[in-house]
Amino acid sequence: MSAPAKKDELLSRLRGTLIVSCQAYPGEPMRDADTMRRVALAVRDGGAAGVRAQGLDDIRAIRGALDLPLIGLWKDGAEGVYITPTARHALAVREAGADVVALDATDRPRPDGRPLADSIGAVRAAGGLVMADVSTYEEGVRAAELGADLVGTTLSGYTPATYARRAAGPDLDLVERLAGALDVPVVAEGRIHTPAQAARALERGAHAVVVGTAITHPTTLTGWFAAAVAGVRG
Repeated sequence: MSAPAKKDELLSRLRGTLIVSCQAYPGEPMRDADTMRRVALAVRDGGAAGVRAQGLDDIRAIRGALDLPLIGLWKDGAEGVYITPTARHALAVREAGADVVALDATDRPRPDGRPLADSIGAVRAAGGLVMADVSTYEEGVRAAELGADLVGTTLSGYTPATYARRAAGPDLDLVERLAGALDVPVVAEGRIHTPAQAARALERGAHAVVVGTAITHPTTLTGWFAAAVAGVRG
């Protein structure tokens, strides 16, 4: 099967579906590649059409267990551009088994000083697809022009220019605006905490929806319930 045909097949498999982000943060009890593999199997059984995973060990473990489309990334650092920040990181994610490499496509400077186009080009030369994680409309348009295969609203609310949006829940206005302007699929991601919000994202034009915390992060979920109970208890 040719590369364009493989791309079309993968994007078709994801159209109108739920992708689940299976990640745990450093130091957490679930921060273990085999645990994330098991979480990925569990969400597959629940109906997820794809998985998003972080870290080379997790990507390898999940790739070996699942035949679902796999979006991979490598977080390196804790501020600025740290989601698959360089072409080196991007190629390693692809080599670990990711079908789609997710990377920070914001307008912030990259740690190696090289342009975003280098990372996109490296992944595509290696036969992979690129998901550009953006925070604004302008970044999404630019990423698509540079060759990104998908554009995700992942970072809206998490860059200095967009912090104000974080309290408002998922940025469905950005989803709709990008979906109306781009020829590449737009993926809704970021603060989607309910099934109703996920459905609404598709109604607003998203090709697919990524949900992470509300499905796969028990520490946060427990905190939501604990806070509600404490509020009643006074």
